[in-house]
Amino acid sequence: MTKHSLPVNRRILIIDDNRDIHGDFRKVIGGDTDDTVKLAAAELALLGEKPPAAINLGFEIDSAFQGQEGVARVQQALDEGRPYAMAFVDMRMPPGWDGLETIERLWAIDPDVQIVICSAHSDYDWTDLVARLNNSDKLLVVKKPFEAIEVLQCANALTRKWQNERIVRREVETLEQVVNARTQGLETANKQLRHLATHDALTGLPNRVLMDDRISQSIVLAERQGQTFAVILLDLDRFKLVNDSLGHRAGDELLKVVAQRLRSVVRDIDTVARLGGDEFVLIVTPSPDPDAPRQIARRIIDVMQEPVRIADVEVHTSPSIGIAFFPLDGSEIETLLAHADAAMYCAKERGRNNFQCFTPGMNAATQEKVRLEIDMRVALEKKQFELHYQPKISVSTGIMHGAEALLRWHHPERGSISPAEFIPIAEECGLIGGIGAWVMREACRQARSWQLDGLPPLRVAVNLSASQFRQGDIVEIIRGALHDAGLEPRFLEVELTESVVMSDPEESVAILEKLSTMGVLVSVDDFGTGYSSMSYLRRLPIDKLKIDRGFISEVVSRTEDASIVRAIISLAHSLKLKVVAEGVESPEQLEFLKQLGCDQYQGFHFSPALPAAKFEALVRAQKGGEPELSEFDPGRTHSKLAAYKPR
Repeated sequence: MTKHSLPVNRRILIIDDNRDIHGDFRKVIGGDTDDTVKLAAAELALLGEKPPAAINLGFEIDSAFQGQEGVARVQQALDEGRPYAMAFVDMRMPPGWDGLETIERLWAIDPDVQIVICSAHSDYDWTDLVARLNNSDKLLVVKKPFEAIEVLQCANALTRKWQNERIVRREVETLEQVVNARTQGLETANKQLRHLATHDALTGLPNRVLMDDRISQSIVLAERQGQTFAVILLDLDRFKLVNDSLGHRAGDELLKVVAQRLRSVVRDIDTVARLGGDEFVLIVTPSPDPDAPRQIARRIIDVMQEPVRIADVEVHTSPSIGIAFFPLDGSEIETLLAHADAAMYCAKERGRNNFQCFTPGMNAATQEKVRLEIDMRVALEKKQFELHYQPKISVSTGIMHGAEALLRWHHPERGSISPAEFIPIAEECGLIGGIGAWVMREACRQARSWQLDGLPPLRVAVNLSASQFRQGDIVEIIRGALHDAGLEPRFLEVELTESVVMSDPEESVAILEKLSTMGVLVSVDDFGTGYSSMSYLRRLPIDKLKIDRGFISEVVSRTEDASIVRAIISLAHSLKLKVVAEGVESPEQLEFLKQLGCDQYQGFHFSPALPAAKFEALVRAQKGGEPELSEFDPGRTHSKLAAYKPR
């Protein structure tokens, strides 16, 4: 901070009706006697300062014998630009003002002057006096007869305090000038900041902050006028599929188009806000037509029917819409939003691309999601999750190659909960990363434990979710799990869905190459259900393709499915990839796959997914040789990521 050189102000005003007192003050602080020098030196020593060789107090003393005269002198000093730094004020000065009134009038003129009250009387309640003056940081009290050192300390300390306050004020003024000089466009910048604070950066729509304010205003207006208004909450159906298959940039482009279309169906007095993700909120202000919110919902469905062209692909999207009315469905912001959300989920359950108005009981599904989220956090902390293992069998020999680890949750009160029920919620609330990391560690630990217990070496496959694969540290998570378990990378296989791999092929290649270098195998799960590009497929460092169970279930009865399976197996073998068929449940399906040369299968025909102990017993009971881990070149391995699914 720049140091300012200000003239030292040692001006002191003494206001006392006793002329002898003025002489006493001058002897102490206004002369050059030896005693004064000694007192000044003593005062400086008390303050921890070394006195100079030749001390010069330099105080300038003025006198006033009544309060009115003192106030006049303070005003004159201000007019001349030479204000007093402090004043000693007597409490009783008949026949004029007393000290209290004098001080109040002094501060009315010059609020910066430091005050020392001097009184020989003890009948004052000093606490009440200080409270009345209400400026205790500029006020000291000294009782007569005073000690010379007290007067000298007060004079030195308070004049220095006055000076320091001026220096600080000057510094602040200088800084303000600098700031003002450098921020001529501050108002524009402030407007931009306010807009950013209250609007969504992607779509330009009001965000949650402004939305809450608009709903609050609508509540006040509706209560005042005895009217009703509606909160509409909509969610884009299958938006996650767009992100996973075309990438987040494509998803962002879709959200911007949706925002524009929503603006087009409402009135200027209505509000369209983005709540977050693919959720939007519309606030429909009171209207003479009670059916207006439903009409807007119908128009939203209509405008969403036209496809959106993104990256040369026509994307079709539809909304699920929930409507809540004030005050029928709630009188507070959170209640209205929660009930609109419950109605929106009801619309999804009733086929999507429709709207529902809230009715009591609809919020049960929302409450269930919240309970599941809370219980999942407890389950992860208390290790209530477990892994089951489904064998992978050679189609030609019937020998077990390994197993796929599948997540299971046995709730202590509700029993078994399907992964299809809790995994989507885990992805929404951000728990999937922690759960996925646990699955990876536990699968590696179990595989190594079986080896140490004397079982033949088995390769364990672990599914990776889309969010896990894209979170940035998946390679380190896998490396850490292998290291902690002491498991060789060749005994781990990772599975990713086709849509996850192809959502950002370049990034997928980079991640999979790192896993391949480590020695981990990679499989592409649910192959045939996504949008694979053959040019990228041959570049991906993968080892297996897994045929989705949807093609296997009717492969014997439907010629179309049989043709698809035949084509996938042929394609995979031409790329030197192994093929695994999922969901094999009958001898006829297995025989068909054997004729086509499919490499492996898994499904109920051999065994469902089993707890670790039962799976170990199955391995020990199986006859027919060691697991065929030599099926792959030991130097070539990779990884994959897939949704956790029941087998």
